[in-house]
Amino acid sequence: MTKGTPPLNSDAVLARLHQLHPKKIDLSLGRIRRLLGALGNPERDLAPVIHVAGTNGKGSVIAFIKAMAEAAGRKANVYTSPHLVRFTERIRPAGREIGERALARLLGECEAANAAHPITFFEITTAAAFLAFARVKADLTLIETGLGGRLDATNVIARPKVTVITPVSLDHQQFLGPRLAGIAGEKAGILKRRIPGIIGPQHAIAARVINQRAEALQAPLIRWGRDFRAELGPGSLIFSDRDGDLQLPRPGLKGAHQAANAAIAIAALKALGDRDIGAAAFARGIARATWPARLQRLTGGPLSAPLIAGGFEVWLDGGHNPAAGRALAKTLSQDGGTPLYLVVAMAAPKRAGEFLKPLAGLAPKGLWAVAVPGDHASFPPDRLAALARRLGIAAHRAASPAAALGAIAGLPPGRVLITGSLYLAGAVLSEDRAG
Repeated sequence: MTKGTPPLNSDAVLARLHQLHPKKIDLSLGRIRRLLGALGNPERDLAPVIHVAGTNGKGSVIAFIKAMAEAAGRKANVYTSPHLVRFTERIRPAGREIGERALARLLGECEAANAAHPITFFEITTAAAFLAFARVKADLTLIETGLGGRLDATNVIARPKVTVITPVSLDHQQFLGPRLAGIAGEKAGILKRRIPGIIGPQHAIAARVINQRAEALQAPLIRWGRDFRAELGPGSLIFSDRDGDLQLPRPGLKGAHQAANAAIAIAALKALGDRDIGAAAFARGIARATWPARLQRLTGGPLSAPLIAGGFEVWLDGGHNPAAGRALAKTLSQDGGTPLYLVVAMAAPKRAGEFLKPLAGLAPKGLWAVAVPGDHASFPPDRLAALARRLGIAAHRAASPAAALGAIAGLPPGRVLITGSLYLAGAVLSEDRAG
């Protein structure tokens, strides 16, 4: 850098990119295809791609695949969204979070190539990720859809090696439509002709739509419950498919639902066909997998330390839709007798009552409703608290997560779950950095 040149700063570039298209979400493939063409089509030069869509579990599945691949000595490019604390979390060339200066340079290249044409923030940052991945040596590329699938910016990958659809449920109806069949159709849009698709547990309506799309494309499906399955034992996970049973360690990610996510990851890697990623790598990777804000236990940062010192457990989860509420309740119900206190924020269009309903019987004495931090549209905390009261929960409003935790600190020790929004989870992690 020459003297007098301002330091490369991705935040400044990202702020400009936000102005290129007034709508945050505008599902289309035309704009990103134009930009990728101007960049020399880096999406055609990626290591073999596993493309992951679905409503719940996408990030966890990618975390398991990455951990298992790395346990076999493989390097994986990883693209996920949204980020929790830093934007750089989204782009991990060869498995390592991209540096600030490298990201700023990539964004600058994409901005110049875009030549001020309309493009969404997600589209141009996806192009930056593909550009980064095309320039690094890796063995595979893991790509998570941002929203939907059919018109998601990541769906410009013409020939992935494997596609994955995790459980589909109602979410983002304002963009994907009000009915499960329509949402499943959008997710099934990532399936490609004659490319194997790994299908996680599905509602019958979603399964029917996915099956119909696969038949039209002659895409072979490997389906949970028919072609593979997994069960949690006292100290292990048993994965079963046509090759037999594998006894593996319990997943490093907490929650009963992680058994299916780990199994989906194993099925995807087996379909990839890398013979060096086998049972030994599955075993090491499944135990090592980590993914922030997925039933993550905080361990003593500025926010959580006072509670932990008082005998509380403090947990964080970014779940925010009805299916996530049911999964959380299933896991938490296995530890009956421990008082549970909830700190909840939700985005404005979410189905808050349906998310809270499964948790109501587990936390009748304590929910603190807060606003989603930052400039994100928030479900009004007063309305959230009122919904909780109608479900039989003694609910309160708090000015902030810190204020909610301060109020809980004076109550009998138990488990605190901060949940309802990935943006809330990110703000808590940022404030509790030592945790």
